[in-house]
Amino acid sequence: MSSLHIVVVGGGAAGFFGAITAAETFPLATVTILEKSRQVLGKVRVSGGGRCNVTHACFDNRQLVKHYPRGERWLRPLLNQFDAQATVSWFESKGVRLKTEPDGRMFPTTDSSETIIDCLLRTADRLGIHIRTGCGVTELSKSDDGWNLLLSTGETITADRVLIAVGGYPQRPSYGWIPPVHEADALVSPVPSLFTFNVPGSPLLPLAGVSVPNAQVSIQGTNQRQNGPLLITHWGFSGPAILRLSAWAARDLANVDYRFTLRIQWLGDLNDNQIREGFNSFRQQHPKKLVSSQNPFGLPARLWDAFTAEAGLADTTRWGELPGKTQNRLIEKLTNSQYAVAGKSTFKDEFVTCGGIALGSLNPQTLESREHPGLFFAGEVLDVDGITGGFNFQNAWTTGFVAGKNVGV
Repeated sequence: MSSLHIVVVGGGAAGFFGAITAAETFPLATVTILEKSRQVLGKVRVSGGGRCNVTHACFDNRQLVKHYPRGERWLRPLLNQFDAQATVSWFESKGVRLKTEPDGRMFPTTDSSETIIDCLLRTADRLGIHIRTGCGVTELSKSDDGWNLLLSTGETITADRVLIAVGGYPQRPSYGWIPPVHEADALVSPVPSLFTFNVPGSPLLPLAGVSVPNAQVSIQGTNQRQNGPLLITHWGFSGPAILRLSAWAARDLANVDYRFTLRIQWLGDLNDNQIREGFNSFRQQHPKKLVSSQNPFGLPARLWDAFTAEAGLADTTRWGELPGKTQNRLIEKLTNSQYAVAGKSTFKDEFVTCGGIALGSLNPQTLESREHPGLFFAGEVLDVDGITGGFNFQNAWTTGFVAGKNVGV
């Protein structure tokens, strides 16, 4: 079918992977990528601090899907078509080797996102894919000839098939140009995911940059809790534990306008009794050491100083002289610190959207719209989102591959 014209709306990871897969699967088709920005692959460029966290070294798909607050069950069978191992193999087949860091994140061995961008651009060029930048779509409508796309340039083009991979929009009206959005239940209202917490009244703001390796963070009044590294910032709290909590609780937090009480157990899962035992053991071993300068659990010195000051401890108090009431206040601080969160901040440029095109509105095997044949979706525009660590890119590669494989059928 030499006249087939496939238009991919969105020049990000999912759009490029969908376009490349379509061009490889349907070599007689003409494939065009439309990107509204001046540059393609913008999110790839900034991901992982400019290194691009391509995927995660989780090669058991049953475990991989557990890192998606939305879309877990729906994504599972799609991974049978293209999973994290397939991602590694695909990039290696194009000359891009990936490496695994201790936390499972995978990056190009060059530690540069430009390596991934160059690979995708080079592959698209080899396949003859047309790329148009500064070219958004403002209206999409079906006609007897296929699909009509009104562009931001004022031009109208036609396509036989359309793959939408525009990423997530922050507001519901922004999706209005996409046909399925006009049907009931075809769009899950978008709210932010992967953000940090603003705590303007936190006494720890002067400690910006201090981190702990494994804290437990939770939202008071809910069952939402996460463990992991925690970072104190000049506006509140960040780090993997906070970002994961923001993802899993994205809708709960939107419903309370990002005003809630954050509870922090600074020593992870250690409870009152375990901490008390640790204190008693340290007191017996180091009775003459100053409490303010030595702590049993390896907390950063500046953070420990803040806790001892809040507990009302004198700088000259030694472990052998630590009053019981002061020790209790310290234990309460370590196990049940509470902070009033009043808002959120974007996590660098790696935020994602919770919500988007409802998964039930698509054919789960092909990612084609049930109501609009010839219209396909991939990437973050779908109501699928993962936590940090390469999972959102894996969703882009997987759904881009599946949509690209089927868009020309």
